[in-house]
Amino acid sequence: MSKRFLIKNITILSLAISCVVLSANEFSGEITLQGRYFKDKGSTPEQHEQTDFSLSIQPEYKHQWDNGHKKITFTPFYRWDQQDKERTHADIRQLDFVGSLGEEGNWEVQAGISKTYWGVTESQHLVDVINQTDTLEGIDGEDKFGQPMLRVSRLTDNGSLDLIVLPYFRERSFAGSKGRFRAPLVVDSTATTFESAQKEKHIDYAVRWTETVDELDIGVHLFDGTSRDPILSPILKNGKSIALKAHYPQMTQLGVDLQHTGESTIYKLELISRLFDDPKNKDYTALVGGFEHTLPAFENGSEIGLITEYHHDSRGEAIAVNFQNDVFVGGRYTLNDEAGSQLLAGAFVDLDDKTKSFRAEASRRLGKGFKINLEGQTFMDVAKDNPLKALERDDFIQLELQKFF
Repeated sequence: MSKRFLIKNITILSLAISCVVLSANEFSGEITLQGRYFKDKGSTPEQHEQTDFSLSIQPEYKHQWDNGHKKITFTPFYRWDQQDKERTHADIRQLDFVGSLGEEGNWEVQAGISKTYWGVTESQHLVDVINQTDTLEGIDGEDKFGQPMLRVSRLTDNGSLDLIVLPYFRERSFAGSKGRFRAPLVVDSTATTFESAQKEKHIDYAVRWTETVDELDIGVHLFDGTSRDPILSPILKNGKSIALKAHYPQMTQLGVDLQHTGESTIYKLELISRLFDDPKNKDYTALVGGFEHTLPAFENGSEIGLITEYHHDSRGEAIAVNFQNDVFVGGRYTLNDEAGSQLLAGAFVDLDDKTKSFRAEASRRLGKGFKINLEGQTFMDVAKDNPLKALERDDFIQLELQKFF
């Protein structure tokens, strides 16, 4: 996060707290203690040892009025990390106003810092292009930074048409020299470049149409602006690579997401096409699609869902990217008990070079207001040219204890 953006956020935070606390009718949040254990030492001497502890807090204020048709939400986030100072970071996940307009309430406006999620697949979210990924939180791409935006939506009986303006761009943050889950070279945040002369102030636009027709959910979008995925290249000094710099190109993305919900099987598809303004960046298409089939419930009410998804990227092996010809096979086990116990586990397999990665996530509530989360991932048979080579020594187990209030 840039210093200028942080200063602006602190000012807004102060004003928001003073206003919201006075009138808030709902306060909640969570505090999470997290511990990580890595099986091996890092690939570089600077990386921290095999254990790491961190603490995060994410409170949330909400105030609603006009029979719930208007709402203000404020969700700050802060994490302290024992080892990596870059992972110690703060963010405003949400600070926005959402209100319904019109006599029939078929118009909606959202303004402020928000998070917008698009997508239907389990193993990768290709179409989810609005918010910047918070890679400091994890490597699965699930966590996002708050994004300044203005959204105007026309609501229908079975869908909506969203018009979105994004007036400020959020740079991706990367692990420091002591951090894990990084390339052998650290990313120098002071060397960041943009294709647009407006840099982070470039105004991005997006349009999304969604509709539900019987059992089929349809989403179509167009995004034009700064790519959330940076291009990383080495910085040279005396002919040697000393760090990486991030470059953010301009692009246009057209995407489609489909989900068909049957009696026991859900079919999912996400498809995108990216066109770049700079001819040096190769245009490409990518897709992820598959299904989740739920087996008949056991006598105790527990269920098993089988998941299979295929990934394709038209750039192939010409560029080092994940998911260019990969398959994900996994399963979801849900106990349907009072504690909400569940397990999601699966394996990624690169069909070209046979690189494999196995990942598992489990969670269970513990008494009133507590929850325990267990997560782990291992990388196997990693080919030397595979992007996962940088993470080959980062097999880990992560344990979290959450307290909700």
